[in-house]
Amino acid sequence: MRTSTDPSGSIESFHGLVHLRTAAPLLAAAVALYMLIEQLSYHRKKGSMPGPPLVVPFLGSAAHLIRDPVGFWDVQAALARKSGAGLAADFLFGRFTVFIRDSELSHRVFANVRADAFHVVSHPFGKKLFGEHNLVYLVGEEHKDLRRRIAPNFTPRALSTYAVIQQRVIISHLRRWLDRSASNGGKAEPIRVPCRDMNLETSQTVFVGPYLTEKARERFDRDYNLFNVGFITLPVDLPGFAFRRARLAGARLMHTLGDCARQSRQRMLGGGEPECLLDYLMQETVREIDEATAAGLPLPPHTSDVEVGALLFGFLFAAQDASTSSLCWAVSALDSHPNVLARVRAEVAALWSPESGEPITAEMMSAMKYTQAVAREVVRYHPPATLVPHIAVEAFQLTAQYTIPKGTMVFPSVYESSFQGFQDADAFDPDRFFSEARREDVVYKRNFLAFGAGSHQCVGQHYALNQLVLFVALFASLVDFRRERTEGCDVPVYMPTMVPRDGCVVYLKQRRVKLPSF
Repeated sequence: MRTSTDPSGSIESFHGLVHLRTAAPLLAAAVALYMLIEQLSYHRKKGSMPGPPLVVPFLGSAAHLIRDPVGFWDVQAALARKSGAGLAADFLFGRFTVFIRDSELSHRVFANVRADAFHVVSHPFGKKLFGEHNLVYLVGEEHKDLRRRIAPNFTPRALSTYAVIQQRVIISHLRRWLDRSASNGGKAEPIRVPCRDMNLETSQTVFVGPYLTEKARERFDRDYNLFNVGFITLPVDLPGFAFRRARLAGARLMHTLGDCARQSRQRMLGGGEPECLLDYLMQETVREIDEATAAGLPLPPHTSDVEVGALLFGFLFAAQDASTSSLCWAVSALDSHPNVLARVRAEVAALWSPESGEPITAEMMSAMKYTQAVAREVVRYHPPATLVPHIAVEAFQLTAQYTIPKGTMVFPSVYESSFQGFQDADAFDPDRFFSEARREDVVYKRNFLAFGAGSHQCVGQHYALNQLVLFVALFASLVDFRRERTEGCDVPVYMPTMVPRDGCVVYLKQRRVKLPSF
């Protein structure tokens, strides 16, 4: 059988091949031109700052950052230290970046979060994950007004209410840890995930109290885990990728919290007494809405259930993983410094007895000066969030010699600042925050940036420190423990905040005949 051919089809194929061969050099030239422009733009923005001599198109140093984030930022810090100016440059995901090591320069960024200078971004693609209504992304009067409305959530009265809840949850989880240890023959186990679960239950109970059912909590836990995983992966917003799953999980979490806000609003309108942070927030919100309505004014911004849900999600995320990091490092530090552990136990025993049947009161916590110093030193020595990313929305003159270009991603390093100024900064030494003679918490206050500074300083820092103080006091008093020391066990890794590489593996044993219950 003879096969017929279509001469016109062959001619079209030939012309297509010719066009492709003609276009290929033009395409290659366009790519080369783009790469050249990108390199020139990078060097123009970098100026005399240290940084890579050449950058990979679009990705820049992203591969190094993803493969070894701790190592990547260590390199940035080393370059900034050698520069003498406390700055280093790089290029990530198509954006020029500036790393800031110097504490005073970091303060300049923190102090200029406004519409025409810097915006906090928390994550390069944070708006996709946290939503537009998150407190982090607000500036100016809108941000001030919302923080003012949040303030009643962290008064001494509110914190005292939370402290009782915090202790109940901590003790219930310590009981589970000890029971599990006894059942497996005292085998050492990592406590990072148990700490995370404990903090998640604590923050859920403190922040939204009775409004999350058991079923909702189970869904919440699953979605929160998906969110955490996606937070530290490549930002590929396509089906099947962890980032997409994280974005969708975040939306579901905010919807759940928005429903909690609706329930709280109804309860506060009915004259109920606050039982959790959401109730305190909604009580203030209802009052402001009533005043605006009576005066014939528009409703205050950020008072809808959706917006309150987004705000709560920001609180939960900030409280959850940062506290998990601090708790793990606290256990590791107490094990490494038996003299510190002994002093904590002695101070707590002088103020509170597990046999009393009563929780640790706010007055007792205030009197635990050394335990508070331990908590602050844990946070200084191992800041949970080592960087606070900002974006320059306009060009900003940072120093006499350097102006940060518009669109630059700026990374003030909280971690590097924590080791500047303090006496023997590389040593874990709670006395720096305890000794009246040293008073390093006052002398080097500007270098203690673990909770940020300026208008966006962490609004819940007292709650976070209370959680750490209570955990240290209860864990030290109720548990005998020993860290399983292996090579590199305390090397920090991102999960998504800094934690020990081995997950903080410890042996646990009950120290008291009976754990307290109240």
